Amino acid sequence: MNDTKATKGTTKSATVRRLLVRDGGATLEEMIVATGWKPHSCRAFLTGVRKSGDAVIKLERTDGRTAWRVANQAEAEA
Repeated sequence: MNDTKATKGTTKSATVRRLLVRDGGATLEEMIVATGWKPHSCRAFLTGVRKSGDAVIKLERTDGRTAWRVANQAEAEA
């Protein structure tokens, strides 16, 4: 029997989560490039992350671009 499921860590969702936990988070463009998703799908994924109980914070990078990052416990409580 051939298992066609992607192994844990190689899914598009896992890829975006890895981007979101970086110090600088991820911009919409970075999520699109990494996954091939449309902008509305990336935004919907962020909503799903929030609904799963993780705090997602919106950042403005030094270059003026908006990014999102999964907050650590201390940031989520602040």
